[in-house]
Amino acid sequence: MGVSMKNVSMHPGGRLAYSLGLFLLGIVIAGCELLDKTKSPTAPSTITPPAADAPISYTALGASDANGVGASVSCAPFLACDNGTGYVPTLARQLRGSREVTLMNLGIPAAVLSPAIETLARQHGREVTGNFVEREMPFVPRDSTLVTISGGANDVNAVGDAMLDGAAGTDITGFIDAQARAFGADYDRLVRGVRSRAPSAFIIILNVPNLAAFPYAARYPLEHRRVLQTIAVAFSREANRQAGSGIVVLDLMCDPMMYSPGSLASDGFHPNDTGYAHIATRLAAIVNGASSSAATSCGPMTAVR
Repeated sequence: MGVSMKNVSMHPGGRLAYSLGLFLLGIVIAGCELLDKTKSPTAPSTITPPAADAPISYTALGASDANGVGASVSCAPFLACDNGTGYVPTLARQLRGSREVTLMNLGIPAAVLSPAIETLARQHGREVTGNFVEREMPFVPRDSTLVTISGGANDVNAVGDAMLDGAAGTDITGFIDAQARAFGADYDRLVRGVRSRAPSAFIIILNVPNLAAFPYAARYPLEHRRVLQTIAVAFSREANRQAGSGIVVLDLMCDPMMYSPGSLASDGFHPNDTGYAHIATRLAAIVNGASSSAATSCGPMTAVR
């Protein structure tokens, strides 16, 4: 996740096209999904969680959520930060209750997952710090046995900013579809890279919640919140698609706790200590052998109507 949404205004003359596109978008979404979910992800994997008595080399890829922004104790990038209250150090502490754990936190605040979306963001004046594929994946330690990947929230906001800036023209549906496909292709590339560097790693992906239902989005008109919702659902489906390659997906999109005011920081965007602890506990359960899968539909996907 990132620090904030960019405050931009729509191009003069663009509001009518934007609203018309949203109207057409609603018709399309009501009857079909934006993405072809039959696309083949990376090659299947049979890697199972680390054995109960095995030491764990844990590597986290992410943005500001990996650093615990919004928590009472956040962490600077690339530090183990054993006392942090974000989900990454909290997960490491939970796992240390029964085994040895070493941690490499590669999270970079304001990073996006996709190189293509980083380019789009910069073209429209949004400040980003790089992308996971080029600035995090190459540094995954080769001995990693557990890798978590949490990305997409900043990408959703970046695409939303670009649309407010007129990037979609009149083809709202086509633009979101293209951006989701680019995001999915870069997710494939990221996972392939992680597997190439750490072939023994058990990988857990955290999908994207519906950011349009978060308090920070309340500042936007309803039409833009509907756009954010559509982007978030599309990007979350791309993350879910990775389950076809044997990766475990932690479903944040359909988790009611992600939308509870008691789980969110004062910025209305990042989790707080409670939210991060909840994520860490769910991740620990998966590492300890619990099953996890992402729902194909749930209430939060259509929270903004």
